[in-house]
Amino acid sequence: MALEKYRQKRDFKKTTEPKPKATSSTSKGKLIFVVQEHHASRLHYDFRLEMNDVLVSWAIPKGPSEDPAVKRLAVMTEDHPMDYANFEGVIPEGLYGAGTVEIWDTGTYEMIEEAKGKYVFNLSGKKLKGAYCLIQLKSADSKNWLFFKKKE
Repeated sequence: MALEKYRQKRDFKKTTEPKPKATSSTSKGKLIFVVQEHHASRLHYDFRLEMNDVLVSWAIPKGPSEDPAVKRLAVMTEDHPMDYANFEGVIPEGLYGAGTVEIWDTGTYEMIEEAKGKYVFNLSGKKLKGAYCLIQLKSADSKNWLFFKKKE
């Protein structure tokens, strides 16, 4: 099941993070994305794309850039439930991901190209707009991707 890793990493008696539930997309035909600023042990930005009724997620340590010349490391993490797109709050100390989570940007997206290890999509957010890419690095650790804006 897509959200099993998410469930395993959290204690829902102690965190206000949303519990996974059997729901389908809440986006009414448009696919959503969200970027959450996460002040955990290290500041990073969680980039999430709605795919197949979950939020497929990457942690971007330096945050997204709107400069096409700047490529950022994006580390794939576990899928998150759709309700996480609206989550802001504090994950308590001692729990996985402890720290403050705030929504940095949100909007809709359109997938332009989808292939194994490559996504090209057009973002329509409050801050991020235009075509962006996620490309999986060919290394021993397949969780590493590059995130960058395409040249217009």
